[in-house]
Amino acid sequence: MKRIIIAPRPNWRQAVQDVGLVYNKLPNGGDYWNEGAYYCFSAREVDKLEAATTTLHKLCLDAAQHVIDNNRFTELGIPPAVIPVIKKAWEAEPPAIYGRFDLAYDGVNPPKLLEYNADTPTALLEASVVQWYWLKEVFPKADQFNSIHDKLVAKWRELDEYLVGAKLHFAHIDDLTLEDTMTVTYLRDTAREAGIERTLPILVKDIGWDESRKSFVDLDNEVIRSIFKLYPWEWLVNEEFGPKLLQTYEEVQWVEPIWKMLLSNKGLLPILWELNPGHPNLLPTYFDGSRSMQSFIKKPKLSREGANVEIIVDGKVATATDGDYGEEGFVYQEYFPLHGFDDHTPVVGSWMIDQEPAGIGIREASGLVTDNVSSFVPHMFE
Repeated sequence: MKRIIIAPRPNWRQAVQDVGLVYNKLPNGGDYWNEGAYYCFSAREVDKLEAATTTLHKLCLDAAQHVIDNNRFTELGIPPAVIPVIKKAWEAEPPAIYGRFDLAYDGVNPPKLLEYNADTPTALLEASVVQWYWLKEVFPKADQFNSIHDKLVAKWRELDEYLVGAKLHFAHIDDLTLEDTMTVTYLRDTAREAGIERTLPILVKDIGWDESRKSFVDLDNEVIRSIFKLYPWEWLVNEEFGPKLLQTYEEVQWVEPIWKMLLSNKGLLPILWELNPGHPNLLPTYFDGSRSMQSFIKKPKLSREGANVEIIVDGKVATATDGDYGEEGFVYQEYFPLHGFDDHTPVVGSWMIDQEPAGIGIREASGLVTDNVSSFVPHMFE
């Protein structure tokens, strides 16, 4: 695994916009898409990433089953009212589409799980489409660990028979950066490519409740029966309509399903380590911060984009980030340093589509924390 400097394509801004990446500016004014470098893997390294992703997915499902069987929901901060709904949904095995493992990998040590974004992962369009077109133009004879698009289309085609109602709604927030909007737009495109023509976008704030019909409705007062939502379950259940959602959960086809609350919670990380101590793809992680680790990361169970993270190296605070998370509690994960990448810290986002590894996308930070000013860098393998 190497980070290689390269001259960007002369028309790269227009090129990435033409394939859908319209949210290229970071909050600090920098460019989100960075093709001034790329990561080069060997085929053996790609095999290791694929195998680790398969293994980690199974371990996470087993850990979720353990939480359910042993009623350890409180350790994950899951509200009591949600627990029976999760249990029923888990047993019913409703459709689930995707997730993204964030891995620390240096090409030498085994890939290490940092966290699992199993409910609302983004950086999808760039991993699936944008870097693929970059590869075809810049390295037409090379390969890339990337079958994301084809697997998404295949999964939607399979899900079509499970969907109910006149339309498949796609819900998200009205975000200023357009990242969520473009992620949902891309997923709608893959659904339509699979033959699902009846898609309709809706903002979460525009989801209504019709008391007479005991149903959620859209702006046209049409009942919502099938809905994909790029909005965290822990936020949804705390919305004003949260109790209605729990009462009617089995009447609506929600994608992703509510049991993703287990997998997307960083509280699963200590349970994974407890159940699989010493596993080569896991890092020691605990609920108790008094463990004798000299170098570790303190993470909120539900934070996003590197918010409210504190990194301790050799007993001293190396960096800390602000944010609005932490009331739900923290986990403490052993710090895994990455060296040899021009002072950049890459995180490998390894995608699961329909229970199978589907490819990777890499975001890198100039510091220790991957956050909302981290760039996406393409990859290839030889």
